[in-house]
Amino acid sequence: MDAPRRVTFPSSNVAVIPMSHRLDPLLHPGSIAVVGASRRVGAVGNSVLRNLLAGAYSGTLAAVNPAHKEVEGIPCFPRLADLPFVPEQVIFAISDTHLEIALAEAIAAGMRSCVIYSALVLERDSDPPLVERVRRRLHDAGVLACGGNGMGFYNFTHATWACGFDTRPHRSGGNVVLLSQSGAGMSGILDVDERLDFSLAVSPGQELTVTLEDYLDYALEQPETRVVGLFLETSRAPDRFIAALDKARHKRIPIVAVKTGRTHLSQELARSHSGALSGTDSVYDAVFEKFGVHRARDMAEMVTALIMHAQPHPVGSGGLVTIHDSGGERQLLIDLADAAQVPLTSLAPESVHALEALLDPGLPAVNPLDAWSAGGPEYHRVMEKCFAVLLRDPGAALGAVVHDRGPGGCLHPIYIDYLRHGHAASGKPVFLVAATPGVGADPQVLDVTRAGFPVLDGVEAFLRGVKALLNYRDFISRPEPRTSGIVHKQVQQWRQRLAADAVPDEFASLQCLADFGIPTVAARRAGTEQEAMAAAEVLGYPVVLKTAQPGILRKSDMGGVRLNLGTPDELRAAYADLARRLGPRVMVSALVPDPAVEMFLGMRRDAQFGPVVVMGFGGIHAEVLADVVTALPPFAAETAARLLDYLRLRPLLDGVRGAPAVDVPAFCRAAAAFSQLAVALGEVVQELDINPIRVRPDGCTAVDVLIITRQRAGTGAREPE
Repeated sequence: MDAPRRVTFPSSNVAVIPMSHRLDPLLHPGSIAVVGASRRVGAVGNSVLRNLLAGAYSGTLAAVNPAHKEVEGIPCFPRLADLPFVPEQVIFAISDTHLEIALAEAIAAGMRSCVIYSALVLERDSDPPLVERVRRRLHDAGVLACGGNGMGFYNFTHATWACGFDTRPHRSGGNVVLLSQSGAGMSGILDVDERLDFSLAVSPGQELTVTLEDYLDYALEQPETRVVGLFLETSRAPDRFIAALDKARHKRIPIVAVKTGRTHLSQELARSHSGALSGTDSVYDAVFEKFGVHRARDMAEMVTALIMHAQPHPVGSGGLVTIHDSGGERQLLIDLADAAQVPLTSLAPESVHALEALLDPGLPAVNPLDAWSAGGPEYHRVMEKCFAVLLRDPGAALGAVVHDRGPGGCLHPIYIDYLRHGHAASGKPVFLVAATPGVGADPQVLDVTRAGFPVLDGVEAFLRGVKALLNYRDFISRPEPRTSGIVHKQVQQWRQRLAADAVPDEFASLQCLADFGIPTVAARRAGTEQEAMAAAEVLGYPVVLKTAQPGILRKSDMGGVRLNLGTPDELRAAYADLARRLGPRVMVSALVPDPAVEMFLGMRRDAQFGPVVVMGFGGIHAEVLADVVTALPPFAAETAARLLDYLRLRPLLDGVRGAPAVDVPAFCRAAAAFSQLAVALGEVVQELDINPIRVRPDGCTAVDVLIITRQRAGTGAREPE
């Protein structure tokens, strides 16, 4: 570390730097005072000063501690009031027992931003607790705050290392942003993996006045940002989170996210750890899918994806090509690529011919390519030329040399030659992938990675990174789907009607669907046997008879549905049974004939993101099958078609065992219309289920619908279940 520098103070306050983003006073302050500065190495009050000096902070810097005259060569003052300038930012490196007094002094002094490392928990506290008192005071004063219970931030672009913990040396000129709601999640990546050069890293902590969404918006406005990594527990500002993701989409900045909370236990721990309720995991998947966010399974996968996104070479069309010196490892990659759904390029005839001219007899000219054979003194030239042939193939989007490292974790120089030659021949991204992690460290790894040819450990992690690159390529190349417009008058009518009618019956619910363009079964209400018989005559036999008594939501469970009533006598007997057991009010509907596949469309209000749509296979076994996908509305029919591919039973729609294929486009149009309904009525509807919607070879028809209004849900009127 360079020797600490002394700072001299101007006679008047420093000039205000023109701001381009509202977070500039926090992330790029013109002056900083460290309250609780310490000479003790390892103390937070010492580490933050050393970090600011190591990062070459160029603003005005002072320490505050009545016990010292200077700390790390920085002038130290007894109190904030003694400073010869007004600090734009105050960093609090003190315990919670002293924080409130120091905070009041800093606010009175005119600070615009602050960093708080402490947990804001007192052993003996009053109500409201310390964290809420601090939040309110900062909010009322309009102070931008990073923390508490966080590690601070590093703005490498603007040389502001406001972190109170040790880190590794960092280069300037990075293009990777890391925003982590886990402090260890930030340090575990930032402080360890030197293959990533960061421009910004933030541990937002409790997000007292500045949330992760604010930092994300800031990062997306910085010209150096190429890719963003998120370690996400929850979104505290879902609307702004969506807005930021939409900005990332339009700016073509990929986002890689680790999201905790897949399990109930993880969600419970998130509530106690961060004080925020984690959203339903499937809803986050829907959000990520809509905005092209790659969800990494763990931090190792996120690091790999960030490294691969940070390299400068654009991904082409097509799939992956790889070259190996082992048939066994080549086969392993094929298996792992299939599991990761990574497409392997089928080589064009001209590529096959070129490879056959280079390879030893007996080696097939295929991708992935084993080009080793008997080896020999010129084997490396053969490998180099073969890799170039693979990359020049029109179906190759990117390529990898999959070789193990040498002794001590070292890279064989010839591997690097393969990369350079292959990229020069094609312009496409190339990677060096070790089948197993190397032992030891090779400085060439950093040099080669920083030259734009990343070196990665682990085939499976690499393939998931490939999937991230290809998915994002496809995402940004898709035209933004257009959703059909909805008639404002209809929306207002149904909002008013559902707000007034807490318990809409199924007939009214079917009318609602039809008004939004969703095909529905023909139906009639009836309150007597005579009315039921008259309805059947209009609709035509066979018919379906359902109870329409208020309060009965799951009609099948109550024996309230009678199917395929083909004669007046059958209808008369069925009506008598339902009237006797459940009541006289019924609905008579036409029978949607087979062949058909029963699907499901549902809407519910998520606590964070509002209306979400669930679609999948339905019928009486919908809950057992649980073969559904969640989507964020509104969406177009093209999006619905793509989402159907996530379903395990998707092949049923194309016909199996002699059954005909059904009209998937019709279902997708209905799903798109349903998504419009979800947005239009989301303020008054808590849940809406179509189960089933019967998809036939020549269209689809909603035959059973349930609407739970927000008024009804609030009264607990869902019984019986």
